Amino acid sequence: MSGRYIEQLIKIIAKFPSLGSRSARRIVLYLLKKKETLIPQLITALEEVQNNIKICDICGNYDTENPCSICSSASRDSGLLCVVQDISDLWALERGGLYKGRYHILGGVLSAIEGVTPEDLNIDKLLNRIEQEEISEIILALPATVDGQITMHYISSLLKDKDIKVSTLAQGIPVGGELDYMDDGTIKLALDMRKRL
Repeated sequence: MSGRYIEQLIKIIAKFPSLGSRSARRIVLYLLKKKETLIPQLITALEEVQNNIKICDICGNYDTENPCSICSSASRDSGLLCVVQDISDLWALERGGLYKGRYHILGGVLSAIEGVTPEDLNIDKLLNRIEQEEISEIILALPATVDGQITMHYISSLLKDKDIKVSTLAQGIPVGGELDYMDDGTIKLALDMRKRL
């Protein structure tokens, strides 16, 4: 009877990115060993996230407020907009405190294999922001993958008639690399050496 609950928890945790059933079992075993202290803390933290975290209507970031603290900050450079694939990329750029502009989360990249089209991404929302906000430069900080490159070229083609500088991250991010796995020095170099498309 009790094994059913453990297996159910293992199946849920195994759905997390980068975790399989073996890793999920280790996590569940650790939770069970610390059952009296860790599980109540985990439950509380999950409830707080569920009840308090909102998605920013402007950029798509997670925060306790909407618009998020980045979009509503007066100290940010409102003319500089960094377009990223996902929230984890935003967090990677924020981790080192190296970037002082604002963000736009696409929610993925174009992919013929996976059937991801422009309509599946927040590209229309990006174009609306460009029309409504005074943006002088867009940094396309997308993965250095084939799909990331295709997405960058697609977006830059939509912006070619706009009076906006369009740049991309340069040296430092290897082909196939993702921002979330880069160290702060690599991200800083990529930001500093960005190039115009």
